[in-house]
Amino acid sequence: MIDEPLNPTPELSTHGVGPWQGDLPEEPFYDPELLERGDTRNVIDRYRYWSMAAIVADLDEKRHPFHVAIENWQHDMNIGSIVRSANAFAADTVHIIGRKRWNKRGAMVTDRYQHVLHHPDVAAFVAWAAGEQLPIIAIDNVPGSVIIETFRFPERCVLLFGQEGPGLSEEAIGAADAVVEISQFGSTRSINASAAAAVTMHDWVLQHRF
Repeated sequence: MIDEPLNPTPELSTHGVGPWQGDLPEEPFYDPELLERGDTRNVIDRYRYWSMAAIVADLDEKRHPFHVAIENWQHDMNIGSIVRSANAFAADTVHIIGRKRWNKRGAMVTDRYQHVLHHPDVAAFVAWAAGEQLPIIAIDNVPGSVIIETFRFPERCVLLFGQEGPGLSEEAIGAADAVVEISQFGSTRSINASAAAAVTMHDWVLQHRF
């Protein structure tokens, strides 16, 4: 196999691999079209030339038991980036609460590999979480919140994030089993919503996978 830059796919990868060199592999997870023309997708080397369905099936065997939920009342541009981070940290599922449509540009096509569910409102989401026996952990810097450095995340839980600017709605805060804030030391009142999501997911990984 020869690594070389190719024309980028919609995933905007800047590097990839060319057509398969030598005898073609016979394993069923390989995609014949990718073997023939090369693979420029933004995927780790392990998944080069694999079909999308095969990648999703493999991820399903190793996804972590935490979920990520996002309130979508203002068509927040950060949702795509949160989905991308959820894929990177192998979250079980991403839940969109409110508007069903969201800007997928920031996801960099990772939503194709990530399970995404929609809930019309907070009440429907809370009902789903209760049915799955998943505690809701809200992330917001509001009175009464616990700093993340002192909080022990449940292994099975839903990490709930709000909109850039206003944060979580009062209804979402009220439905949460715990509210956690990320410690800050500068002058800004809050950090970017997608950055907060990445920090929180990584903290979960540190607690439960290392």
